[in-house]
Formats: sequence, C-alpha cells, structure tokens
Amino acid sequence: MRCGFSGGEDGSREVTIDRITVPVAEKFKYLGSFLQEKEDINEDINHRIKAGFQKWKNASGVLCDKRISIRLKRRVYYMAVI
Repeated sequence: MRCGFSGGEDGSREVTIDRITVPVAEKFKYLGSFLQEKEDINEDINHRIKAGFQKWKNASGVLCDKRISIRLKRRVYYMAVI
C-alpha cells in the first residue's frame, strides 16, 4: 500500500525511508483494522465478528456458571457486556 503525495505517478511501487526500502504489502493491520489494497473489507468484518464472538464466549463462562452469585454476574454483565 502506498500514497502518492506528490500527485504524480511514476510507476514505481518502491517506498524508501532513509535509504531503506519498505516492502510492499497487499494488506496490513492498523489500529485493529485490516487495510487492503483492493478496497475489500470482508477480512476486516470477519476479524471483528470473530473477536466479538470470542469476547462473548469468555464472558458467558462467567455468566452461565452456577457457582457464581447473581450479584457478581450482574456486575460482570453491566461492566463487560453493556
């Protein structure tokens, strides 16, 4: 991925910083989101769905445990879920 800040397109895909060539990537993760060269957001959406399901799975272990009091479950629900 690269940006043409100068406005001109010289056909080169190489970016150098202090004489070090930065490798070209078709996708990368930035601040928790996947950015892709082809303007496709499917991988980012799938990643977010999986992360949300994993967090719910972790919380449901506490919320569905019969050994934990209702008061503690309520606090976990309000703090984590809502």
